[in-house]
Amino acid sequence: MKIKKAILTGGGRATRLYPITTTTNKHLLPLANKPMIFHAIEKAVEAGIDEIFINVNPGETDLQKYIGDGGHWNIKIKFYEQRGGPQGIAHVVKEAQDFIGNDPFLFYLSDNIILGGIKEMVDEFNQGRYDCLLALSEVPDPQRFGVPVFNENKELIDVLEKPANPPNNFAVTGIYLYGPKVFFKAFDNIARSARGEYEISSIHSYLLKNNHKVGYKEITGWWKDTGLAEDLLVANKLLLDQMGGSHFPNHGAIDASAQIVGKVKIGIGSRVGVGVKIIGPAIIAENCILENCEIGPYVTVGQGAEIKQAKINNSIILENCDINCDIKITGSLIGKGVKIIKKHHQEAEGHRMVVGDKTVIEM
Repeated sequence: MKIKKAILTGGGRATRLYPITTTTNKHLLPLANKPMIFHAIEKAVEAGIDEIFINVNPGETDLQKYIGDGGHWNIKIKFYEQRGGPQGIAHVVKEAQDFIGNDPFLFYLSDNIILGGIKEMVDEFNQGRYDCLLALSEVPDPQRFGVPVFNENKELIDVLEKPANPPNNFAVTGIYLYGPKVFFKAFDNIARSARGEYEISSIHSYLLKNNHKVGYKEITGWWKDTGLAEDLLVANKLLLDQMGGSHFPNHGAIDASAQIVGKVKIGIGSRVGVGVKIIGPAIIAENCILENCEIGPYVTVGQGAEIKQAKINNSIILENCDINCDIKITGSLIGKGVKIIKKHHQEAEGHRMVVGDKTVIEM
């Protein structure tokens, strides 16, 4: 029985990305100017998935509005709320039991970004008659993740959740495949962890200790769990690097004096004016205005943004920002509608700021 269904995560509060995620669902933050969750949907579709279920926070409407019913990808997408509030990753899956039924399925944490596809992993699962197949990746900080335990024959025998002293440098990434019924049987036999959550590692540990066929496949390319702003910037950079030239069309109006170097995409209705230099890879979305500024490399600019006088590299600028002053910005994540402007009517005695909780400013 081939996998045709998938569960994707769309909930959570992403507190490590505050203040941006106080108003924007983390899964809608743009990577290479495309909502993060779109990358996960596309990987699933490439692997043969035709029905996706996405969990959302109670009262969430933004994800539904941006993603729609799946028609854009020629699949079906449905949304469901996690009842009773956050109770762990495994509980997200349990809440989708009515959708999944007795079918095998893919579970994909949408804030995991990988280069390359997952079709090969899905094909191996379909052919190998596994009860569960896990994607592993070598990381410098395995104590932040579920960590596999191997025997002397390199066979998987257990999974530890965030161990203080990891037995190796591998992490179980947020891409999991399950056969019919096995996940929900395991869930009914695990307890909450010390932090009060149903851990996905407990599911895998139960399956391994009860003679289920659990395999693993190492992700040999790049994988990132985008939990921090720095992770988003790294993911943005690598995604831009791997995109071919055909992904960088010019649909804007460019002044004859402007310099465009390398792979640069300019959206419909955008105006690149006098004194502008854009160094690719970079993406300028629709209806932006650029004047006397230098953008790139590794910059994505959201729609409706205006940038004047500034120099910006290695940054993600969300929609409708107004940056109009002589400033150099690097390694930054700037939220929707942010204004960074010079005080014109008199020489400023100091900087005037209206700054939200947990904002970081280096000057």
